[in-house]
Amino acid sequence: MELSPFLQDLSRQPIIQRLMVVAVYGLLAKAVDIFVNRILKRLAAAYTTTDIDDKAIDILHFPIVFSVFFFGVLHAVTMSPGLAAPWEKFVPALAQSIALIVWTLAALRLFVVLGEHYLESISERGKIGADLFLLLKNVVRVIVIVSALIWLLSIWNVNLAPLFASAGIAGIAVALAAKDSLANFFGGISIFADRTFKVGDYIIIDNTQRGEVVEIGVRSTRIKTRDDVLITIPNSILANSKVLNESAPIPRFRVRVPVGVAYGSDLEQVEAVLLRVAAANPAVVKDPAARVRLRAFGASSLDFELLCWVADPSVKGLEIHNLLKGIYREFAANSISIPFPQQDVHLKELPERVEK
Repeated sequence: MELSPFLQDLSRQPIIQRLMVVAVYGLLAKAVDIFVNRILKRLAAAYTTTDIDDKAIDILHFPIVFSVFFFGVLHAVTMSPGLAAPWEKFVPALAQSIALIVWTLAALRLFVVLGEHYLESISERGKIGADLFLLLKNVVRVIVIVSALIWLLSIWNVNLAPLFASAGIAGIAVALAAKDSLANFFGGISIFADRTFKVGDYIIIDNTQRGEVVEIGVRSTRIKTRDDVLITIPNSILANSKVLNESAPIPRFRVRVPVGVAYGSDLEQVEAVLLRVAAANPAVVKDPAARVRLRAFGASSLDFELLCWVADPSVKGLEIHNLLKGIYREFAANSISIPFPQQDVHLKELPERVEK
């Protein structure tokens, strides 16, 4: 009989009321923990084929449960009557700071997992070089950490105006000192965003240099020419250059083989021979089909052009070589003459010699 009034008096104590609130939120946090472990993870395993969602749940599991419990702590410390100075400001700020740190670490871990998951597929498709992707990942990581620090300082009511002023001055100094590097970096970003080319494509830059893209880096892009020479071009220059991509929008590449035959040749026979040579070449694709066009009446020959497609732009020079050899053999076998430039001079009469 005497215990009940004692418990009633005890329950009226502010510290006991706060502990009860924390206990209720603790039970709620445990319920969330059970839901994540026994239901959410099973749903993710049953209805998805990748493990990325399982990793995300493992990373976010603790922050979610922790946040539910800390909401209870914040609720408890803000109940009336308020805490005595300086605890009424220190305890809520400390709880918010701990929650911020927990979520920041979780966000960084989640971003690393997502980056590792998508880096391989992005690199295989050639959309972006590995080093440029890693740089972007580090930039995002720095942004997250700096944002968390600014938020943390605002929680503790630190005046951020001097910090922003100093950061602005430092930013201007860094931008002026590293303007070329920044130009190359943003040039790489524009190449990635525009998808002008990717690793493995054959490109021609300003109608001069031709080669295969072997790397799209942070500062520069590297192409390998047919002479096996590696050319490094700053991204800022490449982003403002005329780029002809021979591998886009489809990987096959059209080959043009100009051929001259003598006047008087059988045009249908010439066309049939050229098509037969293209059909006999295993590197020439069947669709679209090869075609022959008579382009001009030249000074010494009838100018034909064999148009056909090869599957890979890298074999352009080799297949032109093979096609020319095949054409020469077939022309010789079918008595089709390949003329060479010549000029006939006709003298109507010789001038008379004047004897002295």
